[in-house]
Amino acid sequence: MKFIGKSPTLLLGQFAGVALIYLIFFALRVDGAFFTVYTTKLMLAQTVIVGVGALGMTLVIISGGIDLSVGSVIALSCVTTALMLENGSSIYSAIGVGILTGAGVGLLNGLLIVSLRIVPFIATLGTLGIARGIAKIWADESTVNPSRESMAALSEVMAFERNTPLWDLPSGVWIMFALGVFVALVLHVTVFGRFTFAIGSNEATARLCGVPVSLCKVGFYTLSGLLTGVSGVLLFGQLTVGDPTAAVGKELDIIAATVIGGGSLSGGQGSVLGSLIGAFIMSLLRNGCLMMGWPNPIQEIVIGAIIIFAVALDQFRHRRGVD
Repeated sequence: MKFIGKSPTLLLGQFAGVALIYLIFFALRVDGAFFTVYTTKLMLAQTVIVGVGALGMTLVIISGGIDLSVGSVIALSCVTTALMLENGSSIYSAIGVGILTGAGVGLLNGLLIVSLRIVPFIATLGTLGIARGIAKIWADESTVNPSRESMAALSEVMAFERNTPLWDLPSGVWIMFALGVFVALVLHVTVFGRFTFAIGSNEATARLCGVPVSLCKVGFYTLSGLLTGVSGVLLFGQLTVGDPTAAVGKELDIIAATVIGGGSLSGGQGSVLGSLIGAFIMSLLRNGCLMMGWPNPIQEIVIGAIIIFAVALDQFRHRRGVD
């Protein structure tokens, strides 16, 4: 059952982890507003950018790879969406170009890794700088501000009313859930998904079994880039400007969410639900620390410690599995 993904026990542990964080903040006497429906909806909305990016990262990490370029690609897609709107394009054209920008960088990552045999860490570290530089050049090192009329539809994607029930979520959250269902189906229903787990578990064996490893790797990174492009479009909807300096360090949040959600940096393990829970945990920790009045350095220490713990737990599980 290794190729199928995460066990119910691990997923139950992640839900228990969310409950434990709530209990810890309750014991620390955090502001009561932390437990309201409005704050929960706010945290879900804040999860969207990292959550959608984590869906693509889940594919990459299960396959045994890594993508450090996602933060820069989010900024680049955000800028290209804004530029299209500023130049008078329709909202649908702008969204399409923003998403295809992400897919194009993902395709480039895959080709660099496969054709030049560059390890994913180095290849995507290079495209991290390239994508950020292009975003700054295209935006003329300033924010791109389309007219209010042209961005009206996208600016509503993260909006929600304060006094509404929990299920009345921003459309961006529903988009994240829909994409989550899509990626889960790809992973667990299609041959491509089975190849993903096979390559991550043992690439050499997968190659001997006839799996088209190179083609699949290009597919992993292209699909990841496409989902990252969606994150960039959603970020534009949140910011309502194209900011080439946005999403700095977001790649670390996305990787952390995937690992906290049970994705193994050794490959062969991970799940969509786990990654989305991991993204929500990141948002939960940040909001809890903020409401506790802790300064930003303390927040960074807490979240960094959680990431170290999650990776250490992953390594422990991996060693125990090998033994």
